[in-house]
Amino acid sequence: MYRKSKIALAIGLSAGLATTAATAETNWRMATPWSGGPWLERDAQMFADHVNDLSGGEIEIEIFPGGTLGSALKVTNSVKSGVADISHNYINYDYGIDPTTALLAGHSSGLTPEEFMMWMYQGGGVELYEEYRRDMFDVVAFPCAILGTEIFLHSNKRVETLEDFQGLRLRTSGAWSEIASRLGASTVVMSGGDIYSALERGVIDAAEWGSPEMNRPTGFQEVAQYVIVPGVHQSGGFLECQVNEEVWTSLNEDQQDNLRLAGKLSVFESWLASSYDDLDAYEELVSGENEIVHLDQDFIDTIYEETAKWEDEYAEDNEWFARVLESQRGFKETMSAWPEYRLPIGTMGR
Repeated sequence: MYRKSKIALAIGLSAGLATTAATAETNWRMATPWSGGPWLERDAQMFADHVNDLSGGEIEIEIFPGGTLGSALKVTNSVKSGVADISHNYINYDYGIDPTTALLAGHSSGLTPEEFMMWMYQGGGVELYEEYRRDMFDVVAFPCAILGTEIFLHSNKRVETLEDFQGLRLRTSGAWSEIASRLGASTVVMSGGDIYSALERGVIDAAEWGSPEMNRPTGFQEVAQYVIVPGVHQSGGFLECQVNEEVWTSLNEDQQDNLRLAGKLSVFESWLASSYDDLDAYEELVSGENEIVHLDQDFIDTIYEETAKWEDEYAEDNEWFARVLESQRGFKETMSAWPEYRLPIGTMGR
């Protein structure tokens, strides 16, 4: 179970942001899409604990698993309607309403976790994020957890090349469901709780879900022979916390800043925890009974090319999509200088 970070708490309190009296209800109901695992049991709780600490104990958040405060895939509706005061959510579940959510959640050939954090907090991303959610969905939202690079596939069919991908019955969601279909897969959208049985019964050939740490408790490795890497379909991303508009406006400016700070602290600490745990989870896969398969570079390049076409098409007639894409592409161009003076991760040198 997650332990509160004394260092992070000290930073928040020393900045003088702790509230003295909450104007909102003391107890908030948090909707989530999660049935269990680290996103529910660690990351959502991490944020709730930071909010409680930074509010001086005035705001307590009760966390509800997916499906208890409305549909697990429509958490935004639960917050907007007031059924929930706040959420811990994945913005890409609203992809069907507007594809800009994919750019903010993370998508194929997108930003790595480290790049995403820099874009959000130094490159103007977090301001775009909050403005977008309020303009398009009437909720206040900001990042509150990081998403690591995912496993490309847990699969019962060996996938290495574009040819192998043809006709693959693939469970996925969001932008990748469109792009994967354009690349020849037969995509199916289903909730995380249904993936195990679908793989086991052969309803689908393969599935993508999360990073090594997130996939470990699902048991996908038990019912799918191959583990396909790297996760070019989702190189990084964010989870969000949404606040009901009326609840948000009832808070004073310091209290609102506290919630944003709780999200930022949770992003940093979830990055530390998940990145470290991914190492152990992936080593289990390598040393286990599964076969690790690496995608052919030509296939990876094709994914990047198709993603760029998909991005350009949506940017033509979607103003929000174009704004976010322009910001991220500009940031990626700035980041292109990194390899010139930084050693690759894992490289030993002096």
